[in-house]
Amino acid sequence: MKIAVMGAGAIGSYIGALLAKAGHDVTLIARPIHVDAIINRGGLLVDSPNLDEVVSLKAVTEPSGVSGAELVLFTVKSADTEAAGRSMLPHLAPTASILCLQNGVDNAERLDAAINRPALAAVVYIATQMTGPGHVHHHGRNELVIGKSSESEGIAALLTEAGIPTTVSMTVIASLWQKLVLNCSYNALSAVAHLPYRRLFEVSETPDVIRHVVSECVAVADALKIQLPADMYDRALAIAKLIPEQYSSTAQDLARKKPTEIDYLNGYIVRKGRETGVPTPVNLTLYAMVKLNEAALA
Repeated sequence: MKIAVMGAGAIGSYIGALLAKAGHDVTLIARPIHVDAIINRGGLLVDSPNLDEVVSLKAVTEPSGVSGAELVLFTVKSADTEAAGRSMLPHLAPTASILCLQNGVDNAERLDAAINRPALAAVVYIATQMTGPGHVHHHGRNELVIGKSSESEGIAALLTEAGIPTTVSMTVIASLWQKLVLNCSYNALSAVAHLPYRRLFEVSETPDVIRHVVSECVAVADALKIQLPADMYDRALAIAKLIPEQYSSTAQDLARKKPTEIDYLNGYIVRKGRETGVPTPVNLTLYAMVKLNEAALA
């Protein structure tokens, strides 16, 4: 299959590499420094517990790279959703499937509105980071959950065969919210502390902070009639054991002096809390701390 990855950072590059290894024709659309490194090396360098090699694939900087693609993996930062969607729209094949692999819960909906065609929502449970231009490191986990459509089963089978176990869910919005709660629990803490998940628990108060974050998120979800599992706090604590050396995407962005997605994580909970009358003081504090760090980099 001809596949394009729009906005290929760590997640998009890793998934693209596995699809290329499975024999698909993959093109990454990425920043010039990333593309140049891939071209100069002759491929993307991927290292993970099960893979350590240079994977051959195409890489370009222009949105026209989606031309002719049967499947587009949309992996841009949340703040860039509308602009990136509009930039690729003139080049999209009429029958192309679009899979939205982003943080946050409303990106597929926002992308739908920007390009006036449906995008399939997905939840990403893959821990990766860019360790340099053209070099992606996979820390752990390797699963996707995608929404239900006429295309879903075929896309899930394709991804699973490439080594990315993918399930189809009738309740993908609830799954997106579960991921949002986990992101809210770790992203800001890892970013402010400049620490991987395991080391956050060297401070004895960290579990209590996460407990408050989870409680606020669940209260907002309840107000919006979104049902979350009763054990969300236990699930949050388990993440540090699953991927102990992972730095959050927010921490990675701050380290690269880039804008973060915190507006679509803890900031989203704060906004929805205000709309529904649910207090979110701990999420607000973490959100403000990340925004202050962003301001310091400006």
